[in-house]
Amino acid sequence: MSHDVNTQKEQIIKLLKEKSVMKQDVFRNTIASFALLKECVREIAADLATETQEIDKRIIVSATETNAYATQLRVAGDMLEFFMHTNVFEFEKSHSMFRTGYIKQNEYNSYCGIINVYNFLSDSFKFNRLNDLGYLVCRIFINREMKFFIEAKGPIGVKYSSFSDEPLGKEQVCEIINDLIIYAITFDLFTPPIEQVREVSVNEIQEKVSSINLRTGKRLGYGTSAAYDEDSNMYI
Repeated sequence: MSHDVNTQKEQIIKLLKEKSVMKQDVFRNTIASFALLKECVREIAADLATETQEIDKRIIVSATETNAYATQLRVAGDMLEFFMHTNVFEFEKSHSMFRTGYIKQNEYNSYCGIINVYNFLSDSFKFNRLNDLGYLVCRIFINREMKFFIEAKGPIGVKYSSFSDEPLGKEQVCEIINDLIIYAITFDLFTPPIEQVREVSVNEIQEKVSSINLRTGKRLGYGTSAAYDEDSNMYI
């Protein structure tokens, strides 16, 4: 075997030993974090359901596990969809995290798994309105050391803007979910200007009446009390 081939093999083994093992660690931690999140979603839903039934039985709070990588939390008129991506991601070197001592100490700390959180209207699922839109509320990043940060607009993004000092735990996950519930409930549905909805064809009105198939989202067609940032696809 030539010297060049031996050198290449050594390089491959080094990459597998360091980078591939690191990515397996990130994936394992993301799976563990998502399992913790699902547990918190179930517990919070059960607790809120008990409390809200004493307030008004029309208020529905429930949790539904869609599959191994997705779970839903319905809180009255809102649906929070938590979706775990199965891949590990790196950030552009221009990202602010690369200026932190934590990443400078070891760049492998910047590789993360992602849990995306979307906000939908619960009626979109109830009436099977497949054209309705949901919006990305935040992205939760977990690294090889189980440390996390959250990318989002508004208070949530400010509160969790840099990697945590300690590994992600159950108390913090529950706190994050509660923050997201408050955000979703506060984020209202506004009626559109009449000029935008004045005209409708016979076919469109028949479809709407027969299937309640009006494309709806907290922004599209109905506006929002929160400001929307086109670049990040998030709300401020």
